[in-house]
Amino acid sequence: MTSTHIDVSAIDLDELGAWMDDQGLPPGPITRVTPVLGGTQNVMVRLERGGRPYILRRPPLHARRKSNEVLRREARVLAALHDTPVPAPTLVAAQTAREPVFYLMEPVDGFNPSTGLPEPHASDAAIRHRMGLEAAAALAELGRVDPDVLPGFGRPEGFLERQVPRWLKELDSYGELDGYPGPDIPGLTEAAGWLTRNLPRTFTPGVMHGDYHFANLMFASDSPRVAAIVDWEMCTIGDPLVDLGWLVAMWPAGNDHVPGLPAPPEIIAYYAALSERDMSAIDWYAVMACFKLGIVLEGTHARACAGKAPQDIGDLLHATTLGLFERAQEFMDGALN
Repeated sequence: MTSTHIDVSAIDLDELGAWMDDQGLPPGPITRVTPVLGGTQNVMVRLERGGRPYILRRPPLHARRKSNEVLRREARVLAALHDTPVPAPTLVAAQTAREPVFYLMEPVDGFNPSTGLPEPHASDAAIRHRMGLEAAAALAELGRVDPDVLPGFGRPEGFLERQVPRWLKELDSYGELDGYPGPDIPGLTEAAGWLTRNLPRTFTPGVMHGDYHFANLMFASDSPRVAAIVDWEMCTIGDPLVDLGWLVAMWPAGNDHVPGLPAPPEIIAYYAALSERDMSAIDWYAVMACFKLGIVLEGTHARACAGKAPQDIGDLLHATTLGLFERAQEFMDGALN
């Protein structure tokens, strides 16, 4: 997660208060308005009113083209998950009928491990090991949610078949950027061919988070339990095992931030024990995650070559892409078996 400056003065508190009144929420002045630092896609602000704390999530002042639609989808997902065992922020109320779209949720009592570990987590190796297993357990819980809670959400038919062509097309589009010489990614062709040849024949559609990794998890302050899965903007109906592959592909190398985590094979085995899904092609999902993420990161390298992003960031992400394709080769060679 990348911190960002948020100008809370841009929020019309009178208008917000009137809307909260319409929702039947406790009245009173809005106080303790403070930014919540995190991702840069949307604005999050903590506030209090009538003795109750809230998190407000809304588009930035200069909203991206899809900002409102993203928040509309997020609010819909949180509402759908409210009565399930999935650990997710609790939606309080949402304004989705007009723009800007925004919503209120209850604050999560927990921490994100990418910002450091509190006690007792920092001193207890057993808790840290268990955190990894709890990450798998929360994902398995999401995989059990009936996709019918989100009708019309995503296109599960042909979902896996679309992935390789979709991301190769994305990579090809970078060629439109002046100054980008084209992808120099050893293993790219091999990975694309392997994914095509080893495509899982069937899957059971389910709710996918779409970006499931440690930076999008909050853990309970007093235990290894996942308090909430956050940042649902990529959520869709697809193959939930793509989320597991993503978790494995992005598993902290060398146990960065959280020393003592279980290794990926243990994570997969723990998920398998909690799920009825066919795990025989899990290596495919891990390779697919490396393939997709590597191509996404290469986009910033391409923009840097075109002078549209900082060169040092572009170089760093290109190196990360190369590492991801090396990891993909390890998965293709059976590293998860």
